[in-house]
Amino acid sequence: MAKLVAIDHNVHKNLRINPAKAELHGAELNLIPAVVAEFTNLAVQYPIVLTKNGDTGEFVCTAMFGFEADENLFWQNGQWRGVYLPLQIQRQPFFIGDSVDDTSKNSGDFVVCIDVESPTIAKVTAASQSEYQTLFTEAGEDSQYFQHAKQCLGQLLQGEIDNNKLITALKELDLLQPLSLEITFVNEQSTRLNGLYSINQEKLAALSNEQIVMLHQKNLLQPIYTMITSLGQIYALIERKNASLVG
Repeated sequence: MAKLVAIDHNVHKNLRINPAKAELHGAELNLIPAVVAEFTNLAVQYPIVLTKNGDTGEFVCTAMFGFEADENLFWQNGQWRGVYLPLQIQRQPFFIGDSVDDTSKNSGDFVVCIDVESPTIAKVTAASQSEYQTLFTEAGEDSQYFQHAKQCLGQLLQGEIDNNKLITALKELDLLQPLSLEITFVNEQSTRLNGLYSINQEKLAALSNEQIVMLHQKNLLQPIYTMITSLGQIYALIERKNASLVG
């Protein structure tokens, strides 16, 4: 379980991070939240679907890596075998937390936190320190590695806004439908996909010109069609599953 603490230069100036181990955070995830800005990259390999948050019931944009809980078919031999690593994994071990300062809270500021239980936290000797990344330079400024991590966090923050805009439009236009698919794998094992949602293409095609223009003006048509196209990756995912069963 993640243990988050706010990053402090004085406390963490000598901390060392092994970025390669960030992938471990996704080793046992079959679904992970995704943001609109990365849809095009995700769609190259992963189906993009919607799920519902178990606590709020709200829809969540999600990339799919497996058919069962804890199954990531892109995790092989201790490595992520995908061409694109999702932002939710790239950002590890960093998170956004609320400011503890009331004034900053009111201004909408956030603090960057680190998961001190993350496997990326390197236990290194003086001889091997150069192999890992630091958060700060000797001058006390953010390192390039830490700057990139903050960029990922910024994309995820903006992504929450973009996702909400997309999901709101899909709900208002009644374009969401349960994804019903029963799959039989090479070993005759069957599974039915439940709790997933996709775009209703018939309703999308029946939208009025005004509704299509509205989606275009809000820059929502591309992510909608990217989601639809990405569903073809389910067949590639089945092949990966079959290969794992016979391998």
